[in-house]
Amino acid sequence: QVQLVESGGGLVQTGGSLRLSCANSGLTFSAYTMAWFRQALGKEREFVVSSWSDGNTNYANSVKGRFAISRDNNKNTVYLQMNSLKAENTAAYYCAAAIGLAGCNSRAYAYWGQGTQVTVST
Repeated sequence: QVQLVESGGGLVQTGGSLRLSCANSGLTFSAYTMAWFRQALGKEREFVVSSWSDGNTNYANSVKGRFAISRDNNKNTVYLQMNSLKAENTAAYYCAAAIGLAGCNSRAYAYWGQGTQVTVST
């Protein structure tokens, strides 16, 4: 049984930082693209960043230079370091996994975590 469990969300002030974690079990982590999506209240889920197992990454333009994804294949964990946070980054952040090489389309991802809330206050 595949499980993705996010942690690290919370309340932070504008300009602050948070580090999200996503622990995986039940899948061959190194064979999967890992990604983060987010969904703000009343809006559609949107792509944030993805990471192929070979280290290639793809970022949404809105987070380039501020967010960084990393993965520890030994710990089956993927991280999202978020810096210079803005109020518009407030959302539930979801970890997702797709077999092979996947991009920004959420439909490519078969496995999802339950989400962790990030709230950026002004």
